[in-house]
Amino acid sequence: MQHLIDTNDLTDKQISQLLGDASAFKKQRPPQLLHDKLFITLFFEPSTRTRSSFEVAAKRLGAAVVHLDPSRSSTKKGESLEDTFANLCAMEPDGVIIRHKENTAPGILADMQMTPVINAGAGNYAHPTQALLDLFTIHEHFQGDIKGKTIAIVGDIANSRVASSGIRLFRRMGMHILLVAPEPFMPQESELPKYQHLEEVLDKADIIMSLRAQLERHTKPIFDDYAEYAKHYCITKERLGNRNTLILHPGPVMRNIDISDEMLEDPRCKVLTQVQNGVFMRMAVLKLLLLDS
Repeated sequence: MQHLIDTNDLTDKQISQLLGDASAFKKQRPPQLLHDKLFITLFFEPSTRTRSSFEVAAKRLGAAVVHLDPSRSSTKKGESLEDTFANLCAMEPDGVIIRHKENTAPGILADMQMTPVINAGAGNYAHPTQALLDLFTIHEHFQGDIKGKTIAIVGDIANSRVASSGIRLFRRMGMHILLVAPEPFMPQESELPKYQHLEEVLDKADIIMSLRAQLERHTKPIFDDYAEYAKHYCITKERLGNRNTLILHPGPVMRNIDISDEMLEDPRCKVLTQVQNGVFMRMAVLKLLLLDS
């Protein structure tokens, strides 16, 4: 039984297969490969893109999806996460897709070895399918030539599971990573090159990944407001100029704070392509875990 808790769970061969399958699914919708399968989604944190993307991916492959709302489940009555999971597994689903605020939650459930577990985002550490779909978007844009490319990650890196997962996967793929953030947003333990000013990396980066500014996660005020943050870190056409830089963002985008309205309409910005590619990559993940493992 294989799970996807982090991209480290995947071999290089499996990552290559995921990229190939996602590309093939994008070119032509596959047959109903999972027509007899059932997934349960268990989201303890709000989600729009990830939850709907997984549901669309499963249904595109012919699978059924049941969503359990934890706010109305027995976890609100004191039932442990493990007991909730065990009761769900007694109904014999073919996989459980979970999002949780705790870094360790998906791994704890996977260790129970009751059904395949897919991490749809946990704590600030791992969001493996986001990292994979971002890799797919980069791989597609550069026609597979990604080794040696430089990606600058901009924003609240310390609190971002997207950044954490992406860093591990991008390094593994031979990419160079630059971190751009004010000091309180910077992961202190990281040995990657760190910059406090966006202008310092504009001529170094092939790709810029903007992250949502999460001022509310910090107890001490860093900026007076989001407008002050945007003065330093918003991706604008004025800042980018005519550089041929790929712009990514995992969403939700805070307009004119993370990326300007004008830049979101620019062909260099692939935010909606990421959303589209997320469905194909998650289709590839479901196929891998249920049919190919």
